[in-house]
Amino acid sequence: MASGSYNNPTYDYVAYIDESGDPGLATVKPIDAEGSAEWLVISAVVIPAELENRTDGWVKDILRRIGSRHRSDIHFNLLSPKEKVIASSSLLSHNLRAFVVCSNKKNMRGHHNPQAAAMGNVDWFYAWMTRIILERVTHFVAVKSLERYKEVRRVKIVFSERGGLSVPQMGAYYDWIKQQSRNNNLFLPWGDLDWETLHLNLLRVKPHQRTPGLQLADIVASSFFKACDKYDTGECNNLYARILEPIVARFPDANNRLRASGYGVKLLPNLKDAKLEKEQQGVFLCYGYPFQLWQDKREWDIVPPWKKNRGVAGPSDPKVF
Repeated sequence: MASGSYNNPTYDYVAYIDESGDPGLATVKPIDAEGSAEWLVISAVVIPAELENRTDGWVKDILRRIGSRHRSDIHFNLLSPKEKVIASSSLLSHNLRAFVVCSNKKNMRGHHNPQAAAMGNVDWFYAWMTRIILERVTHFVAVKSLERYKEVRRVKIVFSERGGLSVPQMGAYYDWIKQQSRNNNLFLPWGDLDWETLHLNLLRVKPHQRTPGLQLADIVASSFFKACDKYDTGECNNLYARILEPIVARFPDANNRLRASGYGVKLLPNLKDAKLEKEQQGVFLCYGYPFQLWQDKREWDIVPPWKKNRGVAGPSDPKVF
């Protein structure tokens, strides 16, 4: 079983978390002409821990392939269309899995969560979005570590540095969610993190420009943001997000067909309620919507590990570590 000391726990996977768009809810485009972005997109790139030191070489290879002589890091939204194709395509040759949660914020405009806000300075909407993606990431890590090690192993979570974000804040938020889970009092009861994979001393907040893994996650988040956003980045273009399809995480439906919709690609709210314009729907239709996994208790294993014996959920995927 994963061990190490409490202050220095061991881990066998790393998840890099980045975002595109912004979490502002007071005003939201297109309802408000000068509002915050219509979308907040959170991405995660998951790799085995033994590849952690190779991410610097992966980024340098992308920079070499796009012919950059002046950049030391990747900011996807600063790349030309041709360079974006190269950057997205480059991820396909590496041993990783990508997850994305896309929140269309029109239905969240003006929303306030007094319980989460009572925790202090934590950005509750951003934190809640990370909960949604980590439900999927931790489930994936549990499944893959059971296949590889015959036991559940831990994942180190690396967040991209952003205004006010801190390890103590995120740790307090996840501890709060964990207590809700143990008390069967989750606000969204159909989902839960796999808590065996997490350790509060494996949370990190790192600067984007000095953390290559976060730059990989930026490629994913920004690719999907460009696919569904039309008010901050111009015309929707889902090419870059569609290129990523081979590495987007999938989970079997009731007929054992591997699907990304609802697992590797999560849209909030659902396709009908989001009221998207036609060009915004394209990327989600490409990834299998309106079908969506994990929509009810029949679709996924939501019972926390301390309540029952564990088993491998889902088939082995030979294309992934």
